[in-house]
Amino acid sequence: MTRVLVVEDQAELQRDLQLNLTAGLYDVMTARTGREALALTASRHPDALILDLSLPDADGTEVIVKLRHWYRRPIIVLSARTSPGHKIGALDAGADHYVTKPFSMGELLARLRAALRRDGGDVIYGQPAPVIIGRWRVDLAASRVTRDDQVSHEDIAAPAETLRLTPTEWAILEPLLHRPGQLVTTPQLLTSIWGRGCPHRANCLRLHMLHLRRKLEDDPARPRHLLTEHGMGYRYQP
Repeated sequence: MTRVLVVEDQAELQRDLQLNLTAGLYDVMTARTGREALALTASRHPDALILDLSLPDADGTEVIVKLRHWYRRPIIVLSARTSPGHKIGALDAGADHYVTKPFSMGELLARLRAALRRDGGDVIYGQPAPVIIGRWRVDLAASRVTRDDQVSHEDIAAPAETLRLTPTEWAILEPLLHRPGQLVTTPQLLTSIWGRGCPHRANCLRLHMLHLRRKLEDDPARPRHLLTEHGMGYRYQP
């Protein structure tokens, strides 16, 4: 499971981040100070950091500089500082993203997923091998869907036919493909994509799943791989 360290001294916001990330299937650690952040990163090796700049014992930019001597995983700054100078300073120090408060939980989760994909690290459970859904080969690591048809020798150099998925469709597929054969509940998927407090998006999730089946399944009306568990959630069946 992907491990995320949240470094935030505001107790209410720290708790909200922890709840959202945990519901989104991340293993979450928390710290309030720069010293705790450095110690936990060294001892527990998180896959990513979400870091506030205004910490009780240090400036977050200084923490980034110290981390970047030896830590190469994604760092996402979450700060109320909105001036260009603060953003440039944090990014130059080694941050991968800069998100300003107040913020959208869905945007923060999307930035975290994107940073982990670019880093080549885990997205929830580690990168699975490409999978076959209908006529399509789905490669999460490359964010690419191609036809899985067998080609003749003379056509071997021809470019593979590709299928475009939207960012939201990728965000739905990731947790399903990382847990083959297992139920992923509707609340887990909603939180993973949009953050907590989005139960009203369940109908939107169903619509995106319908579009995914139309793109990937041979018979969308009778799906073999992207299954609905009525009243509970969804399942990827290899």
